[in-house]
Amino acid sequence: MLTPMRAIWSGSITFGLVNVPVKAYSAAKKHDISFHQVHDADGGRIRYQRRCEVCGRKIDYEHIDKAYEDGEQTVVLTDEDFASLPEAQNDEIEVVQFVPSDQIDPIMFGKSYFLEPQGKSPKSYLLLRQALDDTDRTAVVTFALRQKTRLGALRVQDDILVLQAMHWADEVREVDFPATRSQAKIGTKEKKLAAALVDQFASDFTPEEFEDTYQVELHKLVDAKLEQGESLDTAATFGERGEEPGGGDTGEDAEVIDLMQALKASLDKKRGGRKAAGGRSGKGSGTASGTTSGGKSPAKSGAKSGAKSKTKSGTKSGTKSGSKSGTTSTAKAGTKSGAKSGSRSTTSSRKSGSASSAKRRKSA
Repeated sequence: MLTPMRAIWSGSITFGLVNVPVKAYSAAKKHDISFHQVHDADGGRIRYQRRCEVCGRKIDYEHIDKAYEDGEQTVVLTDEDFASLPEAQNDEIEVVQFVPSDQIDPIMFGKSYFLEPQGKSPKSYLLLRQALDDTDRTAVVTFALRQKTRLGALRVQDDILVLQAMHWADEVREVDFPATRSQAKIGTKEKKLAAALVDQFASDFTPEEFEDTYQVELHKLVDAKLEQGESLDTAATFGERGEEPGGGDTGEDAEVIDLMQALKASLDKKRGGRKAAGGRSGKGSGTASGTTSGGKSPAKSGAKSGAKSKTKSGTKSGTKSGSKSGTTSTAKAGTKSGAKSGSRSTTSSRKSGSASSAKRRKSA
């Protein structure tokens, strides 16, 4: 049974000068039951508040900055600091390479998204799908989602283009388990018995054969309590529920003006770039130049016009960068306007009043 889906993103796949307008939907949904925390004595909802550890006051989101701790020092980054960073392309899935599908280790894969064709004609969508099928290649792409620049793979599954988020290379851990290098001898009989055991369990993979038995029993338990009347009035106990925030159905459909001309122009541009780079050293054979439909460079300058709004969609990304570059020195550049300082460095030698209050809280 098909379940209704809500688009979480809309934009275009770009390769060369070709645009493929699409909408993205989460390919998987969690079946786990969600719980609230309540007081065991009266069933009251447990709430968490954002309170400052120094002044003790409840803080609104608009007065919350982000901080990065590096040992004994903490550097604070404000909205203006994040606004000075290169802006992510929020409405493009940019193809940078087409690689053999078997070269991508599955450990790189993250969340998956179904891509639905949009616009007046799905021809460019069908063309890209056919090209991936015929060449047995996967498109390596970059895209922005929820204010984060991400790496992804574009592949075909059941005639649908699927965008698979990927980990960055430095996010995949390197491991070294000494036991795996053991020189223990494995006898012939042991190998045969192991092979026989594998043959005994051999089968074709059918996902529908497996179920989460814990969740099945948990659903039964909840249903039984509801039938027996062991429940609270939700509105009386927790208050009226507000509407869920809207999805990402924003942006207008991009249009493909002339697919053949776009393809030819992309090839000509690529060939011209190779000739121009003939006398230069480097790798540039496998990667696209990052040219999008508008001819923009994928790497935008971090120096933005002062006419831009101070509050940008990418200023509250909620994620910490693994790299420290730019936070302790570059982020301190005089890009801030207003009363806030560029980057406030908070060291262990804080004011005596703050330190003493922290000690009192710790002893309490």
